[in-house]
Amino acid sequence: MLTDSPQPTDLASRFVGRKYVQLVVLLGALSAIGPMTIDTYLPALPELTAELGATDAQAQATITGLLVGLGFGQLILGPVSDAVGRRKPLLIGLAVHAGTSLLCALAPSVTMLIVTRTLQGFAGAAIAVVSMAIVRDLFRGIRAAQLLSRLMLVLGLAPLLAPSLGSALLALTSWRGIFVAIALVAALMMIPAFIALPETLPVDRRLSASVRGTFGAYGSLFADRLFIVMVLIAAMVFATLFAYIAGSSFVLQDLYGMTPAQFGIAFSVNTIGMIVMTQVNPWLVRRYGPVNVLTVGVLLAASGALSLLVLMLLGAGGWFAFLAPLFFVLSGAGLSFPNAPAIALNRHGESAGTAAAMLGAAQFMLGGSVAPLVGVLDNGTPVPMAIIMVGTTGLAAILLLTTRKRLLLDDYR
Repeated sequence: MLTDSPQPTDLASRFVGRKYVQLVVLLGALSAIGPMTIDTYLPALPELTAELGATDAQAQATITGLLVGLGFGQLILGPVSDAVGRRKPLLIGLAVHAGTSLLCALAPSVTMLIVTRTLQGFAGAAIAVVSMAIVRDLFRGIRAAQLLSRLMLVLGLAPLLAPSLGSALLALTSWRGIFVAIALVAALMMIPAFIALPETLPVDRRLSASVRGTFGAYGSLFADRLFIVMVLIAAMVFATLFAYIAGSSFVLQDLYGMTPAQFGIAFSVNTIGMIVMTQVNPWLVRRYGPVNVLTVGVLLAASGALSLLVLMLLGAGGWFAFLAPLFFVLSGAGLSFPNAPAIALNRHGESAGTAAAMLGAAQFMLGGSVAPLVGVLDNGTPVPMAIIMVGTTGLAAILLLTTRKRLLLDDYR
């Protein structure tokens, strides 16, 4: 049971000025470990496939394994962080992530790589769920959406820089060396996390660690229809992004003949739209509110995905016709990523870790289910990827438009 405790604004008073900037950078860097783990080795997928004698679908399953580990891990570790606090799960997660990254570098087969990637994802789940829960520990409503937007600047740099970084590392080492670099990053992040990040969940605000308490927390979340809608919208946008991540490497390099370096540049340029939108988002949220901004973001992403499908069916425009609509998809995602989670977490501050776990699990598990579909449905064209993206963004738009009036009745400020 919860007892009376200081409001999140009281805890947030410790993070002003320079300390607030440090908090944004640190939480952003921690949140970026997951995307960096995924995106850095994308340029090495063809090399990895050839060395391990794997199929394209098996290579993409190494992404799926990570996403599944991230998803299921959060369902377990979210309630744990509500019961024991944020620091212990975070520091242990960083240590285990570093260790499993080294195991990935030593994997002798694609099957073993899939296993170690899944374990790596489980460790990364602690990092992901704690980073999100800390935001809700400290802030609510529009302030939470604003902080999430700041985090998305740092988080957005991960997919922007990771493929280029992976290409640079690939020029110096093999795909195994990339995993060694990831291990070093996780190990080094333990230092600022230990020194600069205090416990943000006081003992008197922690939930019971019992199985009954855990099921009770999840039960209250499932009973909130609007929370579930926000979780599904966030998951659909996330799945759209990972359809792009899973398919773009093969489309741009195999179909359009780009080199790994060219792929890294193309991938990075397209991410600029997402970063710009996440930084415009705080101003838009203050002026129009998170529900209205989320609506624009989801519809923009859906329009971009539909344009992509039409152009790919017509076979027009080459690589430019492939990348241009995706710029609008990612820009729409930039407006959706901060606001859907902020609205969802605002509804359940009493169990922020569990709420963040359900949110993250849905995102990563749906992303994990979408990624292999791109490989399974591959027909040598970008059309299957475009169809999947139309489906995910279209479902997000339908869910949002059918509940938008009810969402607007709630106060998210």
